Amino acid sequence: MATSATARLLLELESTVEENLNRHLNIAKEWMPHEFVPWSEGRNFADLGGEDWSEEQSKLTPIARTALEVNLLTEDNLPSYHREIHRTFGREGAWGNWVHQWTAEEGRHGICLRDYLVVTRAVDPVELERQRMQVMQLGYDTEEKPMLQVFAYVSFQELATRISHRNAGRYTQDTIADKLLGRIAADENLHMIFYRNLVTAALEITPDEMVRAITDEVIGFEMPGSIIPSFTRKAALMAKAGIYDLRIHHDDVVWPLLRHWKIFELEGLGEVGETARRELGEFLTKLDTQASRFVERRDRAAARVLAAGA
Repeated sequence: MATSATARLLLELESTVEENLNRHLNIAKEWMPHEFVPWSEGRNFADLGGEDWSEEQSKLTPIARTALEVNLLTEDNLPSYHREIHRTFGREGAWGNWVHQWTAEEGRHGICLRDYLVVTRAVDPVELERQRMQVMQLGYDTEEKPMLQVFAYVSFQELATRISHRNAGRYTQDTIADKLLGRIAADENLHMIFYRNLVTAALEITPDEMVRAITDEVIGFEMPGSIIPSFTRKAALMAKAGIYDLRIHHDDVVWPLLRHWKIFELEGLGEVGETARRELGEFLTKLDTQASRFVERRDRAAARVLAAGA
């Protein structure tokens, strides 16, 4: 989409942004990160006369630790995310107000997650800090993705992040972590609704281009944490544990949004939109097959482990 067309669309959607920003501010509840951290469990590390971290101090399983590390390191890249949505949306009017509101709310997530992990000695704080440095030095770059693709991506990404946080919290079997990650997930859900509504409005204004953008993002989707060191291995562990896998992605992220937007019921699309929709349908069929195969392999592996221990 040309720059002039993007500027026109920004203008046309500003009333939608203002309406949804006001809706968000009326619904969002104030919460304090410090209230979700068990400070009484904290103690000094070696440099202050205490004891450095060792694995037996963690109450979490290795996979639970991996999930929380991935979720935190993803949140850590907030400066890059802010830069990208600022580049796309600008800083004027309702668009700029949303950018700063979103950034301020997202900032709480990394604060309270890190405080919880360090205070409870759930993970190695030295390794966590080294990974944070690596991730932030790499940064997150959309490579100046067109605005409509940004709309689509953040809709899917916020929903995916919500589910990943929620499932990770439950997987820890720690009531404090579960409560904390549930609170973060509630923020992510409201952010998803905001972006989802932007896509809905854009579909009314420029349906062909928006369907094309949705298709491109579904086919090429990657979580923002993909730049985390050893992300593929860590994502595989989380998938094996059922925290976030292809079946969840297909059933609980992609399809709920596509149904909400009524992508396969839209009428009056031109060649661009129809072609994109056909590609989307074909990809979803393949994704469903891949998800089923993954679940079958995981179930067989679990059955073998169970049989071996019988």
